Amino acid sequence: MAEDSLLRELLACETSIWEALVAGDAAADARALAPAFLGVYPDGFAGRDSHAGQLVSGPTVARYALSDARVLPLGPDCALLAYLASYTRPGRSEGEAMYVSSIWRRRGDGWENLFSQDTPATGQPVP
Repeated sequence: MAEDSLLRELLACETSIWEALVAGDAAADARALAPAFLGVYPDGFAGRDSHAGQLVSGPTVARYALSDARVLPLGPDCALLAYLASYTRPGRSEGEAMYVSSIWRRRGDGWENLFSQDTPATGQPVP
């Protein structure tokens, strides 16, 4: 039962980042990320400033859905959240999908995102 509660809590945290991407809210995005945040993406590495900086021109996501979420506790105040994100970018009709792995650390009465890695969903099943 504790893992279910942790999963719900971290999904809410992750959703706040997706909502910032939809709103184009760089400040909200940066607040969710640790100062030493590291993002690993198909086009390279990103820190907190570059992750939030992508929003200076406005939203980067028009709509999204998160599914197939799972949590892996890494310690008393740290956990990995993994899920499938399906999303559409502004001005585009074709959707995209990726698997996301995020590491979250408890910070006071909330959580901060330390690490995130996006893996494009290819539709190829794992043997």
